[in-house]
Amino acid sequence: MTSQPKILLLGNITHAKEKWNALSEVGQLVEHNATNREEFLQVCRDGKLDGVVAIYRTFTSASITGLVDEELVNALPSSLKYIAHCGAGYDQIDVHACSARNPPIRVSNVPTAVDDATADTNMFLILGALRNFNTSMHALREGKWRGSPPPPVGHDPQGKVLGILGMGGIGRNLKKKAEAFGMTVIYHNRRELSEELSGGAKYVTFDELLSTSDVLSLNLPLNKNTHHIIGKPEFAKMKDGVVVVNTARGAVMDEAALVDALDSGKVFSAGLDVFEEEPKIHPGLLRNQNVMLVPHMGTWTGETQNAMEEWAIDNVRVGIETGKLKSPVQEQANL
Repeated sequence: MTSQPKILLLGNITHAKEKWNALSEVGQLVEHNATNREEFLQVCRDGKLDGVVAIYRTFTSASITGLVDEELVNALPSSLKYIAHCGAGYDQIDVHACSARNPPIRVSNVPTAVDDATADTNMFLILGALRNFNTSMHALREGKWRGSPPPPVGHDPQGKVLGILGMGGIGRNLKKKAEAFGMTVIYHNRRELSEELSGGAKYVTFDELLSTSDVLSLNLPLNKNTHHIIGKPEFAKMKDGVVVVNTARGAVMDEAALVDALDSGKVFSAGLDVFEEEPKIHPGLLRNQNVMLVPHMGTWTGETQNAMEEWAIDNVRVGIETGKLKSPVQEQANL
């Protein structure tokens, strides 16, 4: 009689606990007692995780294990087949290193469960940054009403061109919401979408997106090709007084270059839910009241987090039961 495969939890299950506990039907649920990366690596090297076939991991688990990089991938037990990441973005995982292992470790993410909540946050930041609400919200709490002097007047979304860089699920969801506010949507992707997927949004070159957007929204994944895709040269190509919003990953934009563009007035205002060195925030962003700052809360709703957890748990179950994942990451689609 073969022993049950082990399923390792990295992070916490907050909402879908019953569904997680039900995984005991297909495997033995295990945890670890490491408090930092070196301890976790030692737990792996000591063989205490041998027999683990699947890992459920959260974004915040990196605070203990560190990134799932080549060193960590090589230390993980040889029995490991699946990593189910509870999030849409999986830049914390070196998929290439996972694919290079023999046999490969298959990685999954939660590709669509986050779309509504993140696009809602995106729209909130667009409206707040366009209207320049943050300055007076801050003044109000200090007993100064709108501020003294009042801030520059904001702008209506109606008639403005929203440029979406990265027209995936979140970008397409954002398009519908922005059009409800009277915005015209253009986009740039690695490749043009079908008419059905784009919903009629105009596909433009990267340079045209930069030069014609009144509001630029960053909705693309972080990888070696997109790191600092928006920097000093790109800001120079934008309209004077552009609004920039980022709900993707902090490092797709050079924060220091953004601070300079804000200080010079090139960028009128910005709305940010993600940062290059979370939870550390660039001091130039903190001091600039024309910037709306949200501490990575794009998916901070009970409904969305429950859906994300359930989706990732499904990936674990489907992997163990069928040998395939419900939603493998695109780099491994043909693995």
